[in-house]
Amino acid sequence: MSQKTFVPLPVPSVPADCKPPPELTATEDELYTKVLAHFSNPEYAIPGLEKGQLKEEEKFWLSRECIIRFLRAVKWATAEKAIERLEETLKWRREFGLYDLVTADLVEPEAVTGKEILFGHDTSRRPAFYMIPSRQNTTEAERQIQYAVWMLERTFDLMGPGVESLDLMINFADRAKNPSLGTARTVLSILQNHYPERLGLAIIINIPFLVNAFFKLISPFIDPVTRAKMKFNSSVLDEGIFTPDMLMKEWWGGDVDFEYEHEKYWPALVSQCKENEQKWMARWKSLGGVVGVREWDYKTGSDSPSSASATAEKTLVSTTVAEVQEPSPVAVA
Repeated sequence: MSQKTFVPLPVPSVPADCKPPPELTATEDELYTKVLAHFSNPEYAIPGLEKGQLKEEEKFWLSRECIIRFLRAVKWATAEKAIERLEETLKWRREFGLYDLVTADLVEPEAVTGKEILFGHDTSRRPAFYMIPSRQNTTEAERQIQYAVWMLERTFDLMGPGVESLDLMINFADRAKNPSLGTARTVLSILQNHYPERLGLAIIINIPFLVNAFFKLISPFIDPVTRAKMKFNSSVLDEGIFTPDMLMKEWWGGDVDFEYEHEKYWPALVSQCKENEQKWMARWKSLGGVVGVREWDYKTGSDSPSSASATAEKTLVSTTVAEVQEPSPVAVA
């Protein structure tokens, strides 16, 4: 009989052949530099907020990879479109309370049944975010949404260097007490608008007939890139998406006999995520603590910034000089 596991697995070590993200093309780099300069302006403030100056946590969030994700989301159309999307998300994150209101203590009542679990990583080192609708235990829509977003944010704390996306693992087994349609729509809207380029795969198993029919009906209207990431009733082991040592035995067929016991799992998850976040924040500060630092650099513990992170610091300096020289500065749009 295999030994039971009650806590999250550690983040996989970085393979020796793992390399930082590829450099941008000349056109892409020009757009990126415009966006970086916009948010590096010392006088910058988030539109629509009374106190819109960027907080430390927001500068940390505005990494090089983050900016590039939003540029990809607008298909590298213009810097202005990416800036608009980023500002909408910065405003939403502040108003949603991601840096103060939405805490582990606030959302813990939603977590006691294990309806959402972060456990293991796939063969691309992406963290797995399990959702089990049948374990729904509350009726408070607002806190359900806060909990889903809090858990989503924690997947980023479990992403090693070079990893930017997650696997969503949805199991419809058992009779589900699903969230309301309104709650589901709100969560989907948040994912679509504020977390672009974050979905690696969406793997859905034990799909009820009506849910399956619904997905087939809307499939032609789903973006082809997103549709390609959706897998229904797939064997993640046979397809090489997961190795057995990283996958739950129940329902998914892995080797890990995981059992959710809230008193063991929850503090372990909170501690692991907090440790990574604090470690990366300290390294980010040592690399200048500015907008545009590479996640790769602060996650690998590089003692000196890469060329991209060094460019971020130069952009901040040049923007500051421009502010001094120009009595009536014009913000980069």
